Amino acid sequence: MPGRSPGSGKTPEMSRRTVLDLPLARYGRSERGVSLDYLEAGDACDLLIVAGIHGEESDGVIALSRAFRSVSLENIAPSVAAVFCANPDGVLLGTRGNANGVDLNRNFPASNWSPDATTCRWHADEDDTIPILTGGEPGSEAETKALISLIGSLKPKQILTLHGPLACIDDPEASSLGCWIADRTGLPLVKDIGYPTPGSMGTWAAEAGIPIITWEFPPDGVETLSRSQVPVLVDIISGNFPG
Repeated sequence: MPGRSPGSGKTPEMSRRTVLDLPLARYGRSERGVSLDYLEAGDACDLLIVAGIHGEESDGVIALSRAFRSVSLENIAPSVAAVFCANPDGVLLGTRGNANGVDLNRNFPASNWSPDATTCRWHADEDDTIPILTGGEPGSEAETKALISLIGSLKPKQILTLHGPLACIDDPEASSLGCWIADRTGLPLVKDIGYPTPGSMGTWAAEAGIPIITWEFPPDGVETLSRSQVPVLVDIISGNFPG
């Protein structure tokens, strides 16, 4: 594929499934100094895929990595860019928020951002909630700032974020891509997640005029997700998607 070559140039084809050998670029650093990396698009970015904005949803990170490790480099669509882990500190620490305890998906400078702590569930199927910070101000966190800057630079036509475990495709516009993913995965297409999300990436992107789809994986293990969701991701990164 023009403009792309393996990251190290030393990975045998047989080991592509064990090494993510892609030419990743840095777009910033986390609060703890971990490199924030992404796969660049070509001249134009039709789709930006973002995984791991919630640290305790690492199944999306693994699924996205598995999808890219299932495709030969020359078959990756040049119009697709990808952030494999938007919150590496949270993933390493096993927390929903970043190293400061901030929910990055409530830290975007959307019109409904609030300084008040929001809540999240300890278990998705239980009503009990726990408080989590939204940041000292909109876009206060290093990871949020970097991702906003990257999106401004890439100017993607649409964004696809990977989350879990609510088992749905959240697409307010019912776009052709959102409907296609819902049809392929059997997950319901919804126009909202069912509860307020102040300062979310989805709200911010919508206000910025960027269509965004939230793909909520079902509460399955990696082995099951690898068979049920990853093949659909493989088609997407290969450019075999509508819109």
